[in-house]
Amino acid sequence: MKLPPTPTPEEARVLALAVVAQDKFPVLATVDGLQPRVRPVSPVRTDGFTVWIASMRSSNKTAEIEANPLVELCYTTQDHDQVRITGAAATVIEGGERQSIWDANPLLRAYLKSVDNPEFVLYRVDPARVRFMREWALEYVEVRP
Repeated sequence: MKLPPTPTPEEARVLALAVVAQDKFPVLATVDGLQPRVRPVSPVRTDGFTVWIASMRSSNKTAEIEANPLVELCYTTQDHDQVRITGAAATVIEGGERQSIWDANPLLRAYLKSVDNPEFVLYRVDPARVRFMREWALEYVEVRP
């Protein structure tokens, strides 16, 4: 199998954004003490490589992020291309941003009933590093966040 040539940084950015748009359930990695933990998540908003994730205050994910906000998201396609977004998860407290995401997500509204529900936690992952890899290339290309 011959791999396509390594994309330029500009091409890698376009390809990476396409991977993020395709994968509706990326995997989120957190740390629980010394033990890494991963789970699929369903981002409630994505803007470029900035990702918003809703959580429940009572979840293990929330406890892990509060203890160590450094996280990584891994997006993949059916063709095994992948994008890894490394950053810190910041709790979104500001009402306008929370309200906007709340208004756009019927599932949040159905499940939590109120934007003021104390169980509703919203995180924004700001990308510190973004990497793209084509299927089986075994080499990441750095992408401008």
